[in-house]
Amino acid sequence: MKILPTPVRKALPVAIVAITVGLFVYLFISHPEYRHTLAHTNPWVLLLIGALYAVLLLCLNWVYATTIKLCGTQLGRRDNLLLTGYSTIVNFFGPLQSGPGVRAAYAKQKAQVPYRDYTLATFVYYAMYAVVSALFLLMGSGRHWPLVLGLAVAVAAGSGAIVYFTHKRIVRPGRITTFHATPRLITELLLATVCQLALTALIYYVELRAVHTGASVLQAITYGGAANFALFVALTPGAIGFREAFLEFSRQLHHIPTAGILAASVIDRSVYVAFLGLLFLLTLGMHVGDRFKKAAETATDE
Repeated sequence: MKILPTPVRKALPVAIVAITVGLFVYLFISHPEYRHTLAHTNPWVLLLIGALYAVLLLCLNWVYATTIKLCGTQLGRRDNLLLTGYSTIVNFFGPLQSGPGVRAAYAKQKAQVPYRDYTLATFVYYAMYAVVSALFLLMGSGRHWPLVLGLAVAVAAGSGAIVYFTHKRIVRPGRITTFHATPRLITELLLATVCQLALTALIYYVELRAVHTGASVLQAITYGGAANFALFVALTPGAIGFREAFLEFSRQLHHIPTAGILAASVIDRSVYVAFLGLLFLLTLGMHVGDRFKKAAETATDE
């Protein structure tokens, strides 16, 4: 791979910062309902949702750390936090799911994890994500449980087949690989994924109650299970439009009215964008701090 010229490499971080700030500004300007919703919602509810997103970020940090462990290595705690912050921001603004690409490149640079091994580990995580989401749909589906159970079995079988054939293709005899899915690591990744999706469902529950839908815990779990599947077709920032479509198509399962879906979605996106703004400042501060530390160490050595 051709190495970028020095001026380009130095300008790249500045360009990324400028683009990210520009996207935040554009999103708030083009969606005035975000500002209006934040202004008219109980501040304590907004703070609670923000705090839950902070806990969710720690769960994601656990998921990503375990995914890298599946590749036979691990990152330092600080590096993994930076990776989680960067990929979460990129995952919102980037097309499809851009976060895995960022994580794969970061793992390659920091720990020499082969792209093929990280891709397989990511497939394992997404298989678990899909199966747990399908089971969430099952939990509150009521009389529709045979249909949803069939969906869960189909998703589990399909995900397992994808992981199996990808594993057979990547981990072939004679090929050196760092991938090793031990029972302990698979169990840890499953627990981390369940925690992530349970917290997501809790966030949806708080938002649905905030817009006076009268949603129960089981409804919120089913609602979360349906919303999670938008991850696989997200073509817009934060799956805007796609998540709402999935939730609308699954109304017979969670029984949340369209008005409630839209109102809760506006609150969710408003708080999440504000949370990402704070996360961006935090990760930027950590990155700048690392740069100053390296500069100080260099000056001391000289």
